[in-house]
Amino acid sequence: MRAIACTLFVLGLLWDSVRAEDTISSLRVAAAAWEGELTCGGWDCECTFKRQRGCCCATLELQKVEDQIYTRVMDLSTRISQLGDSLLEVIGGMRVAFTASMSSRTKCFGPFTGNIPIPYDVITLNHGRGYNPALGIFTVPRPGLYSFSFSVYSRVGGEGERMYYKVHLMRNGEVVASTWEDNREDTEDSSSQTVLLSLQQGDQVYVELLRGRQLCGNVEGLNTFSGFLMHPTLD
Repeated sequence: MRAIACTLFVLGLLWDSVRAEDTISSLRVAAAAWEGELTCGGWDCECTFKRQRGCCCATLELQKVEDQIYTRVMDLSTRISQLGDSLLEVIGGMRVAFTASMSSRTKCFGPFTGNIPIPYDVITLNHGRGYNPALGIFTVPRPGLYSFSFSVYSRVGGEGERMYYKVHLMRNGEVVASTWEDNREDTEDSSSQTVLLSLQQGDQVYVELLRGRQLCGNVEGLNTFSGFLMHPTLD
């Protein structure tokens, strides 16, 4: 490629001195007879027309340009690779989600003398491992906007018995949302809530049953707690 580029360079300089009907031989003669000053000195015309390799006075400059282009291409390739790694890191970090439910039980959960987190111990999803089934608490692994949902189900033994439950969704010990039931008309009932929360790393979210209340007749999958990261925010 260098030899071709250099040859074209010389031909361009000599073209005005060669008639249209002349051949390459005429170009050789014109090149040998050229008395003008070439843009880059030190041109070896004999070498150019016989060996046509390594004769161009611009070989060194062309090599430098080639090296610069190669360096820039490699640098661009490295940056693209780094960008890809960063993107994968962000996408991987966005995989924060959990879904858990209370296991089936014949006895009621509660009543207790104090508020207590509900132990959703059947885990079907726990990306990011933010949810702790032993405590019933989700600890935020990275800051962002989160969506949380919980459903509550309870059933009493028969007509006239009191349906009596109240459940809070808590964030760092503060009430975010609630659902409750207190009557003697229903033998079973359910309710649910969904909220969006902007959270920081280390924040804790959980569902708690209030003191003196109870959840009875639980069937697996009816008392649930779930959440997921909708989008992260900068630290």
